[in-house]
Order: sequence, then structure tokens, then C-alpha cells
Amino acid sequence: MTVQEQTTQDVADGGPAGIVLTDGAAGKVKGLLEQEGRDDLQLRVAVQPGGCSGLRYQLFFDERSLDGDVVSDFGGVGVVVDRMSAPYLSGATIDFVDTIEKQGFTIDNPNAGGSCACGDSFH
Repeated sequence: MTVQEQTTQDVADGGPAGIVLTDGAAGKVKGLLEQEGRDDLQLRVAVQPGGCSGLRYQLFFDERSLDGDVVSDFGGVGVVVDRMSAPYLSGATIDFVDTIEKQGFTIDNPNAGGSCACGDSFH
């Protein structure tokens, strides 16, 4: 169900990035990148302070390469996680949902102890 992950750099503690991008999410990212008309961008996934529960996810296209980045490839889609966010995202699955009730990227993160009622942040 998911595109095979190939980690090109390990996090500082020696473990792999551990993020999974589903086929649906990889396809959506590819489509968005094609719309942008740029082949130098990767999907950056980060964890930042904020939201009701203390931490929130950020997903955006980025051309930068930062020291300590963990880079994974999912069928030609590059996913980048900074070294500070990597421990929070280890084992997380990123999917794209398109239903009548909801449309957008979702993150199933086994490291999240709980989330706020709106589902926008976690702790």
C-alpha cells in the first residue's frame, strides 16, 4: 500500500527517518509539484511549537538542504525532515484523504500522546 522508503541519511542516533508516505500522498505531492513546474522541490515535514496541545505539523515544499536533514525517497517524491523533528515523526504515516467530509494530508503518528479537539496539534 505504500511506496518503498529509501532513507539516504540516518538520524543522529543511528536509526532511519521512519516516515512512510502512502501511495495516495505520494501521488498528490507529485501532482502538486507538476503544477508548480519545478523539479528542485521536496516535501519538508516539520514539527513546530504551537497549537492547543503544544506541537503542530508543518508540510511545505522546500528547495533548501539543511545540516542534519533526513531525506527519504518515495517513488521519486523526496521527503525531508530536519534533525529536530525526526524523533517526533519516527514511525509516522502521511496519507492524503479526499472524501466528502475531509480533504487534505493526514499524519498518523504513534509518538503523539494526544491531540486537541480540532486535530490541528498534538503532544
